[in-house]
Amino acid sequence: MIEVVKVVEVKPKPGYKADVRFSNGDGGEADFSWLRDAVGPMVEPFADEAWFARVFLSNGVLTWPNGFDVDSIALHREMAEQGRLRAPAA
Repeated sequence: MIEVVKVVEVKPKPGYKADVRFSNGDGGEADFSWLRDAVGPMVEPFADEAWFARVFLSNGVLTWPNGFDVDSIALHREMAEQGRLRAPAA
């Protein structure tokens, strides 16, 4: 079963990383370094790390000024598979 989660907080960090917190309380450091070398018109601006730092939330989704976004459910699943998530403190 797919857990529906949204991002509720994002803090960009150097090195194309970001601290993210999800609506279920999980959080961790996401690695977006793949954006630096990605090809295509929507990702060209990411060659400049300052562009990456312009991330904001739109309806629980990481979004950038040119409309590029990252699916929150897929991000949560990927971070879980990579062991990058921390469960909420009890």
